[in-house]
Amino acid sequence: MASIEDWKKAADKEVKGRNLIRQTPEGIAVKPLYTAEDVADIDPGLPGFAPFTRGVRASMYAGRPWTIRQYAGFSTAEESNAFYHRNLAAGQKGLSVAFDLATHRGYDSDHPRVTGDVGKAGVAIDTVEDMKILFDGIPLDRMSVSMTMNGAVIPILAFFIVAAEEQGVDQSLLDGTIQNDILKEFMVRNTYIYPPESSMRIVSDIIGHTSAHMPKFNSISISGYHMQEAGATQLQELAFTIADGKEYARAAMATGLDLDKFAGRLSFFFAIGMNFFMEVAKLRAARKLWHRVMTDLGAKDERSKMLRTHCQTSGVSLTEQDPYNNVIRTTVEAMAAALGGTQSLHTNALDEAIALPTDFSARIARNTQIVLQEETGITKVVDPLGGSYYVEALTQELYDKAWEIIERIETEGGMAKAVAAGWPKAMIEEASAARAARVDRGEDVIVGVNKYKLTDEDAIDILDVDNVAVREAQIRRIEQVKATRDEVACQKALDTLREGARGKANLLALAIEAARRRATLGEISGAMEDVFGRHGTEPTPVSGIYGGAHIGDARWSSLIEGIASIERRKGRKPRMLVAKMGQDGHDRGANLVSSAFGDLGFEVIAGPLFQTPKEVADLAIGADIDIVGVSSLAAGHRTLIPELIAHLRDAGRSDIRIVAGGVIPAQDYPFLRDAGVQGIFGPGTNLLDAAASILQLLGHNVPPKDIDEAAE
Repeated sequence: MASIEDWKKAADKEVKGRNLIRQTPEGIAVKPLYTAEDVADIDPGLPGFAPFTRGVRASMYAGRPWTIRQYAGFSTAEESNAFYHRNLAAGQKGLSVAFDLATHRGYDSDHPRVTGDVGKAGVAIDTVEDMKILFDGIPLDRMSVSMTMNGAVIPILAFFIVAAEEQGVDQSLLDGTIQNDILKEFMVRNTYIYPPESSMRIVSDIIGHTSAHMPKFNSISISGYHMQEAGATQLQELAFTIADGKEYARAAMATGLDLDKFAGRLSFFFAIGMNFFMEVAKLRAARKLWHRVMTDLGAKDERSKMLRTHCQTSGVSLTEQDPYNNVIRTTVEAMAAALGGTQSLHTNALDEAIALPTDFSARIARNTQIVLQEETGITKVVDPLGGSYYVEALTQELYDKAWEIIERIETEGGMAKAVAAGWPKAMIEEASAARAARVDRGEDVIVGVNKYKLTDEDAIDILDVDNVAVREAQIRRIEQVKATRDEVACQKALDTLREGARGKANLLALAIEAARRRATLGEISGAMEDVFGRHGTEPTPVSGIYGGAHIGDARWSSLIEGIASIERRKGRKPRMLVAKMGQDGHDRGANLVSSAFGDLGFEVIAGPLFQTPKEVADLAIGADIDIVGVSSLAAGHRTLIPELIAHLRDAGRSDIRIVAGGVIPAQDYPFLRDAGVQGIFGPGTNLLDAAASILQLLGHNVPPKDIDEAAE
């Protein structure tokens, strides 16, 4: 029988002596072969038994498959309700609601700051009446509902409870999950409203109310998903998510709650990307880590130590280019989630790199899960990858490395203090910049983007939401609600909520009463904002990561010389404002552009989040900007960018050039160009190509083709 040494000799000969070990972005050295020696000291246990590495139920999918819970919501409550009914009829088992960004940020649809956001990236919810329409004909005592909401979590959950009451369903019967995970918002997604301390109080109040009155409802979904979407490695996502969960548990305990009374209703939410075995191992390591954390916190009930999770296939792995490849990507990711032991799953649609899904693409995404459950046989065996030398070794390596990060967080006072210090966010942004550099250099292959590219891309049909019509309809409903409510009772309830925010009353309980009195989402959020204030931050892009990966590249050097040439001509470096308008807080793209262009030598001003077009125009004029790069990821570009251009024109500064990048469908390019946009960079754009194009706009010709090839 051949030995390991025999194999090594044969493998080395086949690859001419090259090093076979590959270092992952997580810092894990992955070998080409794993054997029993690698898992000699590892006991993964059994499914349903501590530490739950192999699953939280003894029978897992052999007893019941994971829940198919598609994340959906767009336009109006009526449109979303119809979409839900179609999906439920076609085999979906639970609902997961996507809200628009105005709702996330606590603004009613009639607020002047949300003109481009209403109904564009989710459903607009302004009142209890909207929530009642959203679930019309859907029995809330028999349907599990997940709601991705963090900033305006108090009014949204209050509306849900009151809508159920008026459907005849007591809140004690409600089943589902509210995300309620504010720490990750301060790290990556940025749909916060209040400062961290006040936001953590809201988390605790919701845990307190639901543990007392809603025994079937998960009071928090601790989310790593948005971390990975922002560029975190799987290790960072794992460690920071578990640390967030520990912080929330401690915050609730600090209010006097018994850990074992609420811990069983805490749940998690992870992203599943294209690194197949890493994702499987991540979910297994997460369960083991959570068991350790809850044991250390003093949990006695084993159910308190079970990590139950929802997963969603990666959005950032989807590509605008050759989009039908996205069906393959989503299938691979869905299999990783299932083999890792998720409790529920959302599968992304093939067109979500550029727009909300159509019925056609949503059906394919949903059927991906149905096919996996019904046709593949992977639900028949519990933890089929358990015992794999590679998977078990990788699980342990992730566990150990994540625990090191968690211990660092503990020594610095916990996750809330770490988030306030900013180092987790910086780590994620550094990982994001490093990944972008690897993709742009072709070191990480993305099929159809940086390798195997199509000569011509075929257009696909996408869903287009008429933002103006949706907003007008929402405003009419707000006006109707306000005209028919008991105004005195409503204002009294809002005053009571305001006083409760100053004191220690449970804010969710007070908001439920305000919702019964038909206070709007903006009014409930505003009452708390009167006391807590509204939080804001300034972006601080990382430097040296993207540029460091290109040192010595001929093209990089050529671009730097182009910038120097402009500096000699103008007497200063070219000055660029990277702008985020509207209520879209997804800043990965903006941060990458700021980092890369700063490394090249541009003078970059990273604009604040949540700006109006007028605020961006004033900043651009005041800073004597040469070019404004608008980052758009939530479909507000058709409204906001023309308004920005108009403000600059009215101020006599049409010389300031406007370019746009991000999730912008190709069908919108002519509209934007007609409006005055001089460069458009869609998803997957190589940042060096973008820099070359922008230098041309500024009067310096740099060949947009890869001059590294020409140099060779």
